[in-house]
Amino acid sequence: MSQASRRRRRPMGDINVVPYIDVMLVLLIIFMVTAPLLTQGVNVDLPDADAPAIDLAQDQNREPLVVSIDRAGVRYLNRGETPESPVDEDELAERIAAELLIAPNINVFIKADQQVAYGQIVATMLVLQTAGAKRVGFLTEPGVRESRQP
Repeated sequence: MSQASRRRRRPMGDINVVPYIDVMLVLLIIFMVTAPLLTQGVNVDLPDADAPAIDLAQDQNREPLVVSIDRAGVRYLNRGETPESPVDEDELAERIAAELLIAPNINVFIKADQQVAYGQIVATMLVLQTAGAKRVGFLTEPGVRESRQP
């Protein structure tokens, strides 16, 4: 029996990293698949403006309402089941009013292509104000202020 006690196995001091590598690769694949899906909204060519960034976390934890207007003048709302589907004026007013009932102080922004006619933006602002939006802001691309000659 003395030989049996000598042949005792010593504890193994190595760490098997294969399961960790498998988990890492699965997570990598998941993130690679879901990352393109995280971009929201409609692709618009925003005008450049030299303005400070807005602190969205100052008064609520909800994502702001963003009404996008593409180059053709079609409106989109970043809420709902299909944020990439167009909305008309009546539907936009109803959905904004419903969101404002839930969170009256939510930020409302217009994200319009720089080629959109000014009248289209004003009409959208009127729809938002009629729906109950107290403050309406504009989203722009951060840019360098161009020097203007008199």
